[in-house]
Amino acid sequence: MRDLKNAVVVWLATGFGLGRVSPAPGTVGGLWGLPLAWAIGCLPTTVAQVLVLAVLGCGGVALCARAARVLGGGADPQAIVWDEIAALPIAYLGFGEKNMAIWVVGWLGFRVFDITKPWPIRHVERLPGGWGIMADDWVAAVLACGTLHGLVWLDSVWQLGWLSGAL
Repeated sequence: MRDLKNAVVVWLATGFGLGRVSPAPGTVGGLWGLPLAWAIGCLPTTVAQVLVLAVLGCGGVALCARAARVLGGGADPQAIVWDEIAALPIAYLGFGEKNMAIWVVGWLGFRVFDITKPWPIRHVERLPGGWGIMADDWVAAVLACGTLHGLVWLDSVWQLGWLSGAL
C-alpha cells in the first residue's frame, strides 16, 4: 500500500509524468498550470481564488516534500513540477477575462523569474523541504503577476492594445 501511495505522490508531483521530460521539465510540466489558472480564474471572487491557491500551495508543500524523499533527488528534484503547476495561476490574479497575449506574457514572465531566480527567489528557495520547493515558485509567480499588471498598465497608457486591447 505504501508503494502505491508513493507512486501516486510522485505521479502528482511530476505533473502526471511530464516533469520527467528532459530538457526543461519545469517548463514542460508546468504547462499544466495554464488549465489550472483558467479553472481558478472562473471562480467568482478573488478571495475564492486565493483560498484555492492557498490549499493547493499548502498541500503542495507536503506533496513535494514527500515526492523529493521518494525520488531521492536532493532538495528540489527537477522532476517535481507541482510547484510550477500550483504557483502559475498566481501570475494571473487580478485579471478577469484574458486574451492570448496575457496568457503568453504571464507564462513567459513566470518562467523567466523561475529560471533566473533573482532575489528574493533564490533566498526563499533555501527554506527546508517542501517549503523551499514551493516558495521560490510562489515568489516567481508574484513577481510575474506584478510585472504583467505593470505591462498591461503601460500598454493601456501608451494605447498600444497588445495586452489591454481585449480586456
